[in-house]
Amino acid sequence: MFPILETERLILREIEKEDAADLFAYFSNAEVMRYYGQEVFSSIEQVETIIGHFSESFRNHRGLRWGMQIKGTSRLIGTLGLNNLVLSHKRAEIGYEIHPDYWRAGYASEAVRKVVSYALEELQLNRLGAMIYLENEASNKLAQKLGFQHEGILRKYYEQNGKAFDINVYSIVKDA
Repeated sequence: MFPILETERLILREIEKEDAADLFAYFSNAEVMRYYGQEVFSSIEQVETIIGHFSESFRNHRGLRWGMQIKGTSRLIGTLGLNNLVLSHKRAEIGYEIHPDYWRAGYASEAVRKVVSYALEELQLNRLGAMIYLENEASNKLAQKLGFQHEGILRKYYEQNGKAFDINVYSIVKDA
């Protein structure tokens, strides 16, 4: 059963086919996708494919991707997930995106904090990583604010729109 998480203002829930239009609103937005590591989506079919990928990753225990929904509404404002989940090694990487209408309102911070707690306490992960473009100032600040430690830079790690990008590597590790 897919884990539903709640914060003060958000419900983090499974993403379903009916959410495709909400996801398309930000996966087709160049500002949102600038630091996502993928090209801007141009069709709803691409969104339906990624929703299928999210479901398959959960079924195969390789990842979890929640839809971020403001309490009292039905629309998704973004997604947040544990990627590259390897339960046998007790590690994963966290990633998220959010519609620009909801930037700088604390939703990403609230959701990431909850998923970090879930990953370390419920899933018993020892390590949670974050891979963030150097240019993504907001996400770099968020990672540091939430206690992620900077480990280094991977040079030319992502290729997007014909350009190679360096990324910061962060992690939170469970205390012994």
